[in-house]
Amino acid sequence: MEELNCETVFTIPVFGGIPIAESVVVSWIIMAVLTILSICLVRNLKVENPGKKQLALEVAIGGIYKFFDDLVGEEGRRYIPYLISIGVANLIGLIGFKPPTKDLNATAALALMSIVLIEYAGFHKKGLKGWVKSFAEPVAIIAPINILEIFIKPLSLCMRLFGNVLGSFVVMELIKQLVAPIIPIPFSMYFDIFDGLIQAYVFVFLTALFIKEAVE
Repeated sequence: MEELNCETVFTIPVFGGIPIAESVVVSWIIMAVLTILSICLVRNLKVENPGKKQLALEVAIGGIYKFFDDLVGEEGRRYIPYLISIGVANLIGLIGFKPPTKDLNATAALALMSIVLIEYAGFHKKGLKGWVKSFAEPVAIIAPINILEIFIKPLSLCMRLFGNVLGSFVVMELIKQLVAPIIPIPFSMYFDIFDGLIQAYVFVFLTALFIKEAVE
């Protein structure tokens, strides 16, 4: 329970004190690193005779965009940077940081951001009239169900990701208490790496599919 508790790193001394949790600090670090990398890596790009760094960057980013193009389609390409950011937040634990998604508040925030972006994508593509009309498709009688989906989707995204992170953590703690210290290593590799990759992929995959559905 100590590991799962949302630890306060520091407190901002305004309005009686605003506690800043570890998951928020790690999220800020991710934002700062991605921003700095984005600025540094795109400096001095060339159309002709590009260097090895630029070629490697183009291959990496091109591969990521090609992967997401199959999910979100041409209309959803503008949302790919957001999906990349979610993937990084879910996988940050692989380099020693505690993933923000181990905090239920963080997974809930990501899910809410995703559903806002999904609905915005539909609104941006279809306009107000088309967006409202989409709730009555394919027949008007299911409009309440389509409206209810706005609340179901973020809850599903949030609880699926947090539930799997929590479940894998509990299983690992039980294994560590029952067997010798050396035995949990392969299980840790599975839960921390393989299962972590799967959950990050599922969250991003579903968000991408919902965006594609919204802009079709």
